[in-house]
Amino acid sequence: MTAFLERENIDVLAMQEIKCRNDQFPTLAFETAGYQVFVNGLNQWNGVAVAARQGISAHLLGTEFYGAIDQPYFSVPPKPPQLEPRVLGVRVAGVECWSLYVPNGREVGHLHYQYKLKWLDSLRSHVIRTLDTDPESLGLYLGDFNVAPRDEDVWDLADFAAATHVSEPERQVFAKLLDPDTVADAVTLHDDLIGGLPGNLTEITRKFAPGWTYWDYQRARWRRNQGMKIDFALATPRLVSRVTGAYIDTAERDGEQPSDHAPVIVDFE
Repeated sequence: MTAFLERENIDVLAMQEIKCRNDQFPTLAFETAGYQVFVNGLNQWNGVAVAARQGISAHLLGTEFYGAIDQPYFSVPPKPPQLEPRVLGVRVAGVECWSLYVPNGREVGHLHYQYKLKWLDSLRSHVIRTLDTDPESLGLYLGDFNVAPRDEDVWDLADFAAATHVSEPERQVFAKLLDPDTVADAVTLHDDLIGGLPGNLTEITRKFAPGWTYWDYQRARWRRNQGMKIDFALATPRLVSRVTGAYIDTAERDGEQPSDHAPVIVDFE
């Protein structure tokens, strides 16, 4: 991971699904590489973190739940409701950077699916409140949203029949979040965003899979280039105007013991 930071000259890295407690996070490795680290983790489930280059002004947004967005609790009776570690906000050089891990949903109609819809709606409410307070706010919402908003954002829509990530309620709540007056997908602002796909993929495949960010470990999805676009960098209007470039670093997905997600990288003026 630190080699990636150096190679891509990353100032701020938002991480999701870290699956560890705060004290288990490899903070020292990041600090040795020249980054300060903020972590919101809980044992083997969920968890988010942000690493910011040392020397850049950065601090947590608020204190309760690490500056958490007013996210809903999740519970399966008779277990008590829990506030899962899915969000962390850090103000970096005047920009509110949020690392977000949106609930998966598991299956349509599941309690976790309803939780997912409420979670996304709570995020939208937070963005609206922030912009109502300060229309010039510089906000960046980064992470795994677990929604493929368009048919072309999945390798084969038929493979997702009646499944989460592509259901109409999920797409509707995501579309409401991407209102032109709230946030925009920074990656779609440019035509040069895709980055290089691995050399072993044909030119036909390159044209077939623009913009995907996730390839499941199962069924050789990466080797067969059967992916999805579920990771986003959403920016508020004033920050959108400062985007100078973006791309999806698919080379990282092709590395040794890679994540099943490829990093989304955005450059700002």
